Amino acid sequence: MRPSGSLDSFSTILSSLAKRLGLQSHLFEARLQQQWREIIGEPVGSHTWPVQVRFKKLYLIVRNSVWLQQLTFLKPALLAKVNEQAGSELITDIAFRVGEIPETGTALPASPPQQHPVNEAAVVEANAHAAAVQDPELRNRLASLMADAFSRPRS
Repeated sequence: MRPSGSLDSFSTILSSLAKRLGLQSHLFEARLQQQWREIIGEPVGSHTWPVQVRFKKLYLIVRNSVWLQQLTFLKPALLAKVNEQAGSELITDIAFRVGEIPETGTALPASPPQQHPVNEAAVVEANAHAAAVQDPELRNRLASLMADAFSRPRS
């Protein structure tokens, strides 16, 4: 048991929340899509694309049937690399299908859509809350999301 006065880090809180809500595979899926070529390496990364993770199964699009056949033999090594990045055995199987590989990958939108004006006080408060996040892109997205939430009319 931890002392009553200690604080948890932001990443610890997010990790436990993601685990409790069952979002681990969705977060890992997004990370795979953003960093696929760095995680899996070349040339495999340029001929495949992670589409989704469902029920511990990674679904990959493969450029053509030749690559599909080759990757069938490399499946154990791919599983090991992907699970090494996950930090646990998050993926137990990989399914391949031939399809079109996106050129740059699918990125998350730069900022969430807003249906109402965001007030300056909300932006200041959101930036203060997000200041501890090290990654600038994540910090900006988080601040934008919080500012939007803080500005919403309460019902």
